[in-house]
Amino acid sequence: MHGNTADVVAALRRKSIPACVAACLALTSLTVAAEVGVGPQPVPYPAPIAAPRDIAFAGTITLAVDATDTRHKVFDVRESIPVQAPGPMTLLYPAWESASHAETAAVVSLAGLVIRAEGKRIAWQRDPVNVHAFHIDVPAGARTIDLEFQYVTRAADAQLMPDSALLPWHRVLLYPAGWFARDISVAATLKLPPGLHAFSALEVERSIDDTIVYKPTSLETLTDSPVAASRYARQINLAPEGAPPFRLDLLTEHPADLAETREDLATLRALIDQAGRVFGVPHYAHYDALVTLSDQFSAGGIEHLESAEDNLPADYFTHPGQQLNNRDLIAHEYVHSWNGRFRQPADLWVPTLNEPMRDSLLWVYEGQTEFWGRVLAARSGMRSPQETLDKLALDAAVVAERPGRAWKSLADSSLDPLFVIGHPMPWRDWQRREDYYPEGVMLWLYVDALIREKSGGHKSLDDFAHAFFAIDGGSRITRTYTFDDVCVALNSVTPYDWAGFLRARLESQKTDVLDGLAHDGWRLTFTDTPTETFRQDEIDAGVSNLSYSIGLAVTKDGDVRTVAWQGPAFDAGLAPGVRIQSVNGKPFTSEVLAAAVRASATVPIELGFEADGRSGSARVPYRGPLRYPRLERIAGSKDRIAALLAPLH
Repeated sequence: MHGNTADVVAALRRKSIPACVAACLALTSLTVAAEVGVGPQPVPYPAPIAAPRDIAFAGTITLAVDATDTRHKVFDVRESIPVQAPGPMTLLYPAWESASHAETAAVVSLAGLVIRAEGKRIAWQRDPVNVHAFHIDVPAGARTIDLEFQYVTRAADAQLMPDSALLPWHRVLLYPAGWFARDISVAATLKLPPGLHAFSALEVERSIDDTIVYKPTSLETLTDSPVAASRYARQINLAPEGAPPFRLDLLTEHPADLAETREDLATLRALIDQAGRVFGVPHYAHYDALVTLSDQFSAGGIEHLESAEDNLPADYFTHPGQQLNNRDLIAHEYVHSWNGRFRQPADLWVPTLNEPMRDSLLWVYEGQTEFWGRVLAARSGMRSPQETLDKLALDAAVVAERPGRAWKSLADSSLDPLFVIGHPMPWRDWQRREDYYPEGVMLWLYVDALIREKSGGHKSLDDFAHAFFAIDGGSRITRTYTFDDVCVALNSVTPYDWAGFLRARLESQKTDVLDGLAHDGWRLTFTDTPTETFRQDEIDAGVSNLSYSIGLAVTKDGDVRTVAWQGPAFDAGLAPGVRIQSVNGKPFTSEVLAAAVRASATVPIELGFEADGRSGSARVPYRGPLRYPRLERIAGSKDRIAALLAPLH
């Protein structure tokens, strides 16, 4: 018998548990040690793909995209790449997307790839680790590598329709590894269905029938300049005389939706003026706001240096009173031309769309941009001051009701795009997803309040923005920044321990995230009547939002979309996906449920529901009113938000 085994047996006979445990651990360590080096070993990974270098690329890639197959929703692509040298060559399909800050471009949409050299087909091999990379062997004497493939979209996608098209160039090309994107020249053409009008920040060289020939540009600029096309469209230059053009490109499925008013254009012109007063000279030769008026897309935007994709409801102009939650979208994406595209976080900037991005400063990139979107919408008249306060109340309520902060900081949430996109988040307030948007608004409100407070009202975040973004005289060359750069710029406006302040807020797991509101002279409160902004937010989300009372949001059919973590509905055993069938014995409707909450102080709320194929019932432990967020003034305090929202002159 082995010595250690004998010790175990002896310990058991003595019924000595401590001795037995010690002997077992000693025996286990010997067993584990004896197994080191025994068993499979990893197969070596293939050689790494050539890293991008900032060197010249000889020649110009030609890229021809045919977008006429609207029935099958397929883009047909022909591409010719100048050979730099014979031998091994790697072609890359873009993987990382700047606007999502993540690896969200799917190579699965590329199909039918055929590669030829001097007319002869050559073999390609997909990299077994990096599936966005394709390896070929370029034969001696070949001058170009010619590619053909298809970019396929789903039938449900609205990217290619008989009356409209949206072309993100990075989805329809391959490029050689080993160069910075800015060093590769591309000459692109696009063929559209007859009768479509195309808009882009790209310079057009000429048009031949339904084919647009664009002037050669860098791969970096091309992939940052999408094309939007529609049968019904119009373009309006909103920039003042002598300023770089700001083109409002309106695209829609129905001509009547193009009926913008003089007031609409006046507020957009005011937006351009107010943004210029904050951020300084534009860093674009011309700007295209590609505004798609359609209900086939959810409202949202994608930023670029010289353009933006602004997806808005079809009735954005025809029913302006119903757009309170969309009023700062164009402003948000426009601000990104400065914050995000001209000035970009150093760890997020990458030389190609196949290098990993890092998102540690999204609370500046997105959070401060969201803040300026709120402010500029108010200063330009897109929202009234009261409507802006109501929108800030929504931000404050979301931030205040995030129990997930107890374990997940704002700094960690800034990394969310790297791992949460494309994955369900059933408990969003506990898991936290991209909270750098609303929490960023609250953070920068606080920073602005501190600057105003410490400078006696003489300075504000406007001064920081001007110092940080109004540099290089309108240069289109990206300037990166770090955390330290942000702190240095803040200190140049108002001396303070900004590094300590910001780190404390970024790493905080406390609930004091509304301190900035108090410094501004306001606080979050709740009343039993929703604001019009809250009501429209419910409509846009397709729910009755009772998150701040019984802790759930439910559709008109009774489907529970969200449940507040450890809120009353949670404690009653409800979860997202449950279908409420009855309320206090009555068939469910949103109105019946709201009435039950209103009466809950005297009548308990009994819900009948279906979950996992079974029926159940639950009593919700809530005895209170309906609760909807608002901001209210703190008596005797200074109102700094009023000064923040006032237009600059």
